[in-house]
Amino acid sequence: MAQLERFAEFTGSAHGVDDVVTRMRALGAGFPSGDGVGVFNRVYLAVTEEVGRHVDRGRFPDTGAAITLDVLFAERYLTAVETMAADRRPPACWRPLFQLRRHPGVRPLQFALAGINAHIGHDLPLAVMDTCRSLGCEPADLEDEFDRVGDILVSLEERIREELMPGPDLFQIADPLTHLLGSWSLERARDSAWATALALRALRELPAVAEEFQGRLDGAVGLVGRMLLTPLPD
Repeated sequence: MAQLERFAEFTGSAHGVDDVVTRMRALGAGFPSGDGVGVFNRVYLAVTEEVGRHVDRGRFPDTGAAITLDVLFAERYLTAVETMAADRRPPACWRPLFQLRRHPGVRPLQFALAGINAHIGHDLPLAVMDTCRSLGCEPADLEDEFDRVGDILVSLEERIREELMPGPDLFQIADPLTHLLGSWSLERARDSAWATALALRALRELPAVAEEFQGRLDGAVGLVGRMLLTPLPD
C-alpha cells in the first residue's frame, strides 16, 4: 500500500511527524484566504504539532506505534488533497469539503468540523488497520496510542471552536449554527472510529465484505459532512 511504502522509513522516528508538519505547512501557504480546505488544514496542523510535542516529551506508551499511527493517519488526508489537485476523484468522505470549500454561505467552523468528520469517521479506522499491517500487530495493541491521539483532538476542540466562532452571539437559540453544531460530537466520532477499526479487523478474512463495508462507511461519513456544510444565513 502506498501509505505504508512512503512512510516505512519513518516508523519509530519523530522525523515522520516532522515530515507531515512540513507538508501541511507547505499546503497551508498555497490556500487562499477563506478556503475551506485551508481552514481544516490549519486545524489539523495544530493537532499534528501537538502530537509531535507529546512524542518529544515521551508521553506515548509506545512512541514508535504512536508515530506510525499519526503519520499513516495524516497520509490519508494528504493523499486526498493530492488526488483532488490532480483532478481525480477523492474518497466520498472528503468530497463535500472539496466541493463547497469556497461557498460564501458556509462558515469557517463548519469547514473545520466537516474535515474533522471525514478524517476521524473514515480515515482514522483505516489508519489503525494500516498501522497494524505495518507493525504486524492487532488493534488492541494500539488502543493506548489511539486514545492519546484522540485525547489531543478532544482537548483542542474547544480551542478550535473558540477561534472559529463567528462572534459572541453564536449560542443565541435562533442561530442555525447552534443547532448544527449540536448534531455532531468529536468524542462520539472517535468512539465510532475505534468500533469501526475493530469491525474491520473482524472482517479481515472476508475481503469482499470488508471492501463493501469500507465503501458504505465512506459514503455515510460523506453524507454527514455534507450536512455539516449546509449553507447558513448570516
